[in-house]
Amino acid sequence: MSTQPHATRADFIDNDAPQFEATGGDWDRITEEIRQLGEERIIVNMGPQHPSTHGVLRLMIEMDGEHVTEARAGIGYLHTGIEKNMEYRTFVQGVTYCTRMDYLASIFQETAYCLAVEKLLGITGDIPERANILRVLMMELQRVGSHLVCLGTGGNELGATTVMTAAFTGREEVLRLFEMASGLRMNNAYIRPGGVAQDVPEGFVAAAREGLVKMLKYTREIENLSLGNPIFKMRTIGIGHLNLAGAMALGITGPILRSAGLPYDVRKSDPYCGYETYDFDVPVAEGADSYDRVVLRFEEIRQSIRICEQALDRLEQTEGQPVMVEDKKIAWPAQLAIGQDGQGNSLEHIRHIMGSSMEALIHHFKLVTEGFKVPAGQVFQTVEHPRGELGVHLVSDGGTRPYRVHFRDPSFNNLQATSIMCEGGQVADVVVAVASIDPVMGGVDR
Repeated sequence: MSTQPHATRADFIDNDAPQFEATGGDWDRITEEIRQLGEERIIVNMGPQHPSTHGVLRLMIEMDGEHVTEARAGIGYLHTGIEKNMEYRTFVQGVTYCTRMDYLASIFQETAYCLAVEKLLGITGDIPERANILRVLMMELQRVGSHLVCLGTGGNELGATTVMTAAFTGREEVLRLFEMASGLRMNNAYIRPGGVAQDVPEGFVAAAREGLVKMLKYTREIENLSLGNPIFKMRTIGIGHLNLAGAMALGITGPILRSAGLPYDVRKSDPYCGYETYDFDVPVAEGADSYDRVVLRFEEIRQSIRICEQALDRLEQTEGQPVMVEDKKIAWPAQLAIGQDGQGNSLEHIRHIMGSSMEALIHHFKLVTEGFKVPAGQVFQTVEHPRGELGVHLVSDGGTRPYRVHFRDPSFNNLQATSIMCEGGQVADVVVAVASIDPVMGGVDR
């Protein structure tokens, strides 16, 4: 048994490393100045096809030898026009658009959007308790899955393939539960204005409890592979540093902000969906570097599992209760079922509207094709996304479609820190810094 003392954070920080300060300016002007000065500097384009940028982020890096003197993030390679498209769809149809932005955390976008719609409708207090429990459960399961992808892909970019395979195996448990509840693994469109699309099927609670055990097992495995590895510590401690003042100035939230010591979490500061009734902690750190962001995500996974266990207990206590608001002029679709041919209206609902009530058929037709009207006004709703604070600014002109929908995606704001995190470090550390930001470009390029 080794008697060597454990390495501390100070052992991995090189205080003698050269420090650089770079100022802004047009990219062409910067290259022209370098040419005139005759300095041997290299300008490298990392991406948009580089694996570490996930295919759609371009990093323009100026280097002096191995050291980065200037770094800029170029976005727009995945622009989808989702926000504009939502203006031409009903409020319910808008869910199927916003769920496709940050595809690793789609439930959060669905929830934030639906909460905003419900605010304008004035039905926030009418949402059934069971629907709110399901929303919390699905969001926390999604948080676990999103963090596992971040930790897995980050490990793979550092050369630790085993970390990635273990992380994606753990995330598979989350996707199985999503498919069981909604019929889809991703882009679920499960959260709807007024509640959720349908109740969870029989056996879901037992399957979820079993899945949580497996998620925790894989999390511990990844944690041992990462935090117990001296090479991993050398690559992450002191890398991608961003202090609290810098994070506040750039409007950065989520694990990056909490790694600098500020315990800001929307679930605590402005609760929604009944989060104030759940028992959980907001972990923080003081190192403000890539290593601390990894540690925080592991702890956040544990806290999410803790919330999920409480939500599952409440699901058992509310079995049979409604999952959609009572107002039938809003409650669509609330009669869905998963059959052998996929998800659709339940047979009982079809028999009713097709064989029993002409009025019900007309109402169903108008609700599906035209949608419901939302009173004129505007609201701003936030939720705690895995990458930080997600905001929705929703404007209605009194019609059946949004006049304007704008999302404040945390990945977009967090990418502003790329320059500060990378400049002055080595080019190999750029990948580490970007991985610790955990940007998902589907949310950036809306």
